[in-house]
Amino acid sequence: MTNHWRDIKNADVILITGANPAEAQPVGFQWFMRAKLDPTKGPGKGGGAKIIHIDPRFSRTSAVSDLYVRIRPGTDIALYGGLMNYVLQHDLYPAEYVTNYTNASFIVKESYSFQGGLFSGYDVARREYNVKEWAYETGADGFAERDMTLKNPRCVLSLLKQHYSRYTPELVSTITGIPQDAFLNVAEIVGQMGKPDKVMTIVYAVGLTQHTTGTQMIRSGALLQLLLGNMGRPGGGMNAERGHANIQGNTDNAISWDLLPGYISVPMAGDETIDEYVKKHAPKKLDPRSWNYLGTNYKKFTVSLLKAWYGARATAANDFAFAYLPKPSANSSWLSIYDQALRGKMEGLMLSGMSAMSIGPDSNQILQALSNLKWLVVMDPFPTTSSEFWHAPGANAGSIQTEVFMLPATHWIEKDGSFVNSGRWMQWKDQVLQPQDQSMHDHWIIAELHARVKQLYVSHGGAYPGPILDLAMEYRNPVKPTLDEIAQEVNGKDLKTGERLATFAKLTDDGSTSSGDWIYAGSYPPKGNMAKRRNGVQDPKKNDPTGMGFFPEWAWSWPLNRRILYNRASADLDGKPWDPRRPGIVWNGSKWVGDVPDYPPTMSPHDPKAWLPFIMTGEGVGRIWAAALLVDGPFPEHYEPTESPVRNALHPAISTSPVVFFYDKAAGRLNRFGTPDEFPIVATTYRLTEHEHYVTQWVPHLVQLQPEAFVELPPGLAAERGIANGDYVNVRSKRGMMHCRALVSKRFGQVDLGGTKVWQIGIPIHWGYVGLAAELYGSKSDHWLANVLTPFVGDANARTPETKAFLVQVEKA
Repeated sequence: MTNHWRDIKNADVILITGANPAEAQPVGFQWFMRAKLDPTKGPGKGGGAKIIHIDPRFSRTSAVSDLYVRIRPGTDIALYGGLMNYVLQHDLYPAEYVTNYTNASFIVKESYSFQGGLFSGYDVARREYNVKEWAYETGADGFAERDMTLKNPRCVLSLLKQHYSRYTPELVSTITGIPQDAFLNVAEIVGQMGKPDKVMTIVYAVGLTQHTTGTQMIRSGALLQLLLGNMGRPGGGMNAERGHANIQGNTDNAISWDLLPGYISVPMAGDETIDEYVKKHAPKKLDPRSWNYLGTNYKKFTVSLLKAWYGARATAANDFAFAYLPKPSANSSWLSIYDQALRGKMEGLMLSGMSAMSIGPDSNQILQALSNLKWLVVMDPFPTTSSEFWHAPGANAGSIQTEVFMLPATHWIEKDGSFVNSGRWMQWKDQVLQPQDQSMHDHWIIAELHARVKQLYVSHGGAYPGPILDLAMEYRNPVKPTLDEIAQEVNGKDLKTGERLATFAKLTDDGSTSSGDWIYAGSYPPKGNMAKRRNGVQDPKKNDPTGMGFFPEWAWSWPLNRRILYNRASADLDGKPWDPRRPGIVWNGSKWVGDVPDYPPTMSPHDPKAWLPFIMTGEGVGRIWAAALLVDGPFPEHYEPTESPVRNALHPAISTSPVVFFYDKAAGRLNRFGTPDEFPIVATTYRLTEHEHYVTQWVPHLVQLQPEAFVELPPGLAAERGIANGDYVNVRSKRGMMHCRALVSKRFGQVDLGGTKVWQIGIPIHWGYVGLAAELYGSKSDHWLANVLTPFVGDANARTPETKAFLVQVEKA
């Protein structure tokens, strides 16, 4: 769930884990401070919202927080598990919300169990679970069985209580390093947020994401929010704060290998027809009052997408060109790409606006992967560590046969188009500068490549030409489409009338509509580009009539300009807001008013057949239990990072996740994981305000502000190693070495893990052997890549690398 930035001002408690918004999102951080300074917000009698920052590093976010708590990286599930146990043990959850708006009442099959760190259905040889063993009990009608009294020992709430009863304050402290009194201080504040007139938001970023249990870390926070009744409410949610303005837009439009635009699944091997695909991937209706909107309309969204891509060539007779879609038979995620290159199974790679050498884990392995290619294309405004990878330390340029094509692409200031922020607000921007020299927009480069490949197929033939020849490029200039044209195509239209659509509710599965991304339908209706709207704070009374910060005529947010997702859950069973001061939507007797309802606008809450509030899920409610949706467990469970200073205190025999993906092991490569006897220090990575990832390596004023790579060490560790502030140090892991300055500061410290004391350090990720600072410092910059230290291992669900928790050694150079 993602609320909008302004909504943070509506919260009573802001719990920040795995994020540093004061420095990473300084403009958006104003809304945190608005809440803090609002005397009507806060636990108890108010006096201002409480900001709780839980992070390994004391930062500017910590400095303005009411409570800062140091945590060991990679242990957030233990923290959230302990908070859920506290809420459950003290009966602090809102019974009406939990019973009716979550799957707490759903009954789970008897095949499910959890013992010694393993969920039922585990196959030791294959290192994977049979997730069908976690399914609901269903009746003859196919619907899940429920116990609305919540007393059945196999209902989700009973299983939740049982699972997290192990997460006592003592155990949480042993795992996370958080002192028990500090944990209980957090729990006492958080526990108040289950009251109807209180609400909490959780804010996170890649500090939760980039772990081998990253998916479950995020989910553990979402479970806590569901348990407290904070999902779907203004001031609530589990909110990801993205580091760049268009990360949300990239995700919405299928930056992930396993998704098509609009979060529908990529077809897999065996999905021969569109009907087979829909049957396999669309959510199934699991309750008679579940609308199951996504599952019901899956085919409509898919057919309309294919019509946008293949136009008149996508017909009912050819299954709307469904056969043209690639259907991978194996994982094709980001890490898997480089694994394939390491195995010598990939000839070429195109990088657009990203640098594999800087961003990827275990940069030395990425270097080898790029060296194994026949060709590499880099589209970027500036040289990168990937376009110049043969200059990396240890690279033998004479033996690297990779042919590199550096295509100068425009920077975002050289083009117009849309940015989508963390709150799903699609905002149109203007072009500031004309493209410099011979640079081209990246989408023009792709369009030109497509045109040339198409011509080769026409003139020379080739295997399976349909996906190339039939692709519809119906723009005024097919090799130079404008972003305005693409925005209209993404919105979609009625192909019978030619008129752009105002809502995805008009999409069909008969081929008469198109939409490049169904969730963006309505962003560019007949009346114009909604992202360009700017009716905002010049007249708040007129432009924000609810006073909740919705500003419905400022830009546009998907879906259908809705500012709070699942906002039906912001009102009780009678349609009245849980807190009248913070309404999301309200039933006025004839319709829902307030935000754009995430619900049928005129469906009465008193109708016995009224849809349940979470209209996109098969259950119709929020999922405390994940059933078969994740491959590593229906509940989040704490597992140690792949490199850990201690064994798992919950189940030492199963210390790390049993389904984490070990790329080196699977490929027959040598193990590259360190042990605490050789590498006793826990390291994490972070970003700096002065740098926008790697682009700003070429911005002189920003390079002046942060000219040289450093590692941040606590004073106690520095004293042990004889390191003074400003000394050069070597930071080593099992995979490589970083040579840089030491910044000795109290922002990092030591944690006590049940008697085992462990030092923690931090490494900013912004430097490398390319850029203005690298030119200034020459050979000193050779060992500035932080990711030479991080392990090549993937989360079981998303294959996200573990760059936020790993083991190192630090020595004075």
